[in-house]
Amino acid sequence: MEISCAFPPVPDTPDHIALAERLGYRRAWVYDTPALQLDVWMTLARAADRTRRIELGPGVLIPSLRHVLVTASAVATLVDLAPGRVNVGIGSGFTGRLAMGQRPNAWSFVAQYIRQLTALLAGDIVEVDGAATQMIHGPGQAPPRPIRVPIVVGTGGPKGEAVARELADGIFTVVPVAGFAWATLLTFGTVLDPGESLDSERVLLAAGAGAGVVFHRAYDLPGAPGRPGMSDVPGGAEWRAAIDAIPKRERHLHTHRGHLTYPNAIDRTVLTGDIIRKYTFTGEAAVLRDRMRELASRGATEIAYQPAGPDIPRELTAFAEMAGPTAAR
Repeated sequence: MEISCAFPPVPDTPDHIALAERLGYRRAWVYDTPALQLDVWMTLARAADRTRRIELGPGVLIPSLRHVLVTASAVATLVDLAPGRVNVGIGSGFTGRLAMGQRPNAWSFVAQYIRQLTALLAGDIVEVDGAATQMIHGPGQAPPRPIRVPIVVGTGGPKGEAVARELADGIFTVVPVAGFAWATLLTFGTVLDPGESLDSERVLLAAGAGAGVVFHRAYDLPGAPGRPGMSDVPGGAEWRAAIDAIPKRERHLHTHRGHLTYPNAIDRTVLTGDIIRKYTFTGEAAVLRDRMRELASRGATEIAYQPAGPDIPRELTAFAEMAGPTAAR
């Protein structure tokens, strides 16, 4: 099991990635959520300047946010800054699109985007929007083509998994999926101190945002395979009533507020220690080590841990110490 980390693109993230490198994390993934946070590529570039070993990449890009040639140029920029350390995650869009009032992209569109991006990075001429398109960067203006970077697909079910099997090197997901040589599992939560209560304010701030996503997903994507529905989550009816009281035109602006970074005002009315225990990677170190072994048995090859709360260094350090020699490199 490889131990990696994931972050929202906020001002402190480059320094937190540098700390993660010192702690022995293998990779750092950064979200593509422009409605909530800063730019993913600028954040990764700043992290590249602060690090020498840790692998870097977006986890995961949303194709509809950028022309594919813009993404190819961004990949090339990061490869120039961090040669041999770049990975690219691409998905259909969850919060990055839903927070703008849009549904996730169709998987056929995602597949086409991956094919175009791969071909552009190889130096090929690609038809995009009816026109011949190519990276025509001259000598010294970008790394020479072909540029080859590993690609993982952010999956949420069979359609995404089929795209990953055809076009990518692995998957990036929030539930374990068997059958892939590279399967990154995004986790969020906190390592408890001995005897620490799940209902403490520290735990709520560190793990509550991760638990809150269960409500966000159940509301916006009802019936998603392998995910609890709103009626399955304690407090789901109360959470739904609070969101439904907001005018429909603005509802999406509130549903994902604080996504994976802090529990928003509506989330806090329903979050409990029991919900945090059930839906996040939270527990004392020995319990979490057992859970890691169980997740590996279900197909996960990499844990991408996203810390949250007011003390990110504490969360990163505690997780690395919990993982032990697995994280050391």
